[in-house]
Parts: sequence; structure tokens; C-alpha cells
Amino acid sequence: MTRLELAPEVFEDFDRFFEHIAQHDPGSAPERIGTLIDALQVLTHSPEIGRPVGDGLRELVIGRASRGYVALYAYGAALDTAFVLALRHQREQGFKR
Repeated sequence: MTRLELAPEVFEDFDRFFEHIAQHDPGSAPERIGTLIDALQVLTHSPEIGRPVGDGLRELVIGRASRGYVALYAYGAALDTAFVLALRHQREQGFKR
């Protein structure tokens, strides 16, 4: 099973999502963040599932429409580890870093 590592900056992305969701749908913020975290687990079984975007990076699309997110990650086959580098909402342009 592939290891899953989250870059420290990813937690800033979670905070940003949580604040936004809490403003618009306060009761659902913890559940939606939990669903996002659970969805990243697919990388432990299928680390090359995301679409290639260049420079050895991949994007994993999670959910859809207003509940859609994109995870930017790199898979290190030699280490058998998926490194999640950033997250963004599907409607955001580009990653913050």
C-alpha cells in the first residue's frame, strides 16, 4: 500500500476551505473536510490515478460542482509515496503556492 504524505501547507488549504464553508453552510464544514480527507485515500491504492500535469505532478479531481476540489500531488515510485502538495476548490484558478 502506498504511503500518503501531506505537505504542511495543505493544512492551510483545509483551514481556508473550512472558513469558507462555515460562512455559507456552517453545519456541514467538518463533514465536508472529512469527506475530502477520505477521498485522498484513493492514492494509497491507485497513486497514478490523477491526470498528469507536467514536471512529474498529477491532479486528482475530488467531487464535483460546488463540492469539487483538486489535489496537486507527486508520486514517488521509489519510495511508494504520494506527496499531496496543495489543494484548491475546482472553481479557483491555480494553486495558492
